[in-house]
Amino acid sequence: MTPVPTLETARLWLKPAEMTDADQLQAIFPQWEIVKYLNAKVPWPYPPDGASTFLRGTALPAMERGEELLWTLRPKSAPEALIGAISLCPSKEGQPNEENRGFWIDPKWRRQGLMSEACDAVTDYWFDVLKEPVLRAPKAIANEGSRRISERQGMRVIWSGERDYVSGRLPSEIWEITAEEWRERRKR
Repeated sequence: MTPVPTLETARLWLKPAEMTDADQLQAIFPQWEIVKYLNAKVPWPYPPDGASTFLRGTALPAMERGEELLWTLRPKSAPEALIGAISLCPSKEGQPNEENRGFWIDPKWRRQGLMSEACDAVTDYWFDVLKEPVLRAPKAIANEGSRRISERQGMRVIWSGERDYVSGRLPSEIWEITAEEWRERRKR
């Protein structure tokens, strides 16, 4: 797989994650407002070496194998500042999975439309570059901000049930949009 490219939006740089991001990730990530709706595999309380362990042992090897794309979000107004992350997990051998996109942003940077910008950029990349036919994103129903992004992107709920999160077992949904639906929406 080709290296993960840097993406650009009106207000953000999406830079491929690298080991040098560990200190900033460690300083920002262990906040309950960030982790409560993340997959239960995220350790909590977050260990003091959690970010470096995650990057070294999970994220960077998965990126090298082409199993995941992980970007850090950096405002153009302060490009050295890491304020969040967004990931894509492509289908394996043509088999769609239920967790294609995930993201988080520092609560101090919420409610500015930044994550919507990042989601639009990686969704374009998903369909236009990776040529994936469908994008799926799981989320806790209580995660209203994430649900609003999916609604604005024209996604629809295809599954409801329960899943395990850092905050416990919660009612959940899987949202979906096809490449054709996304392209039609982007024409408007």
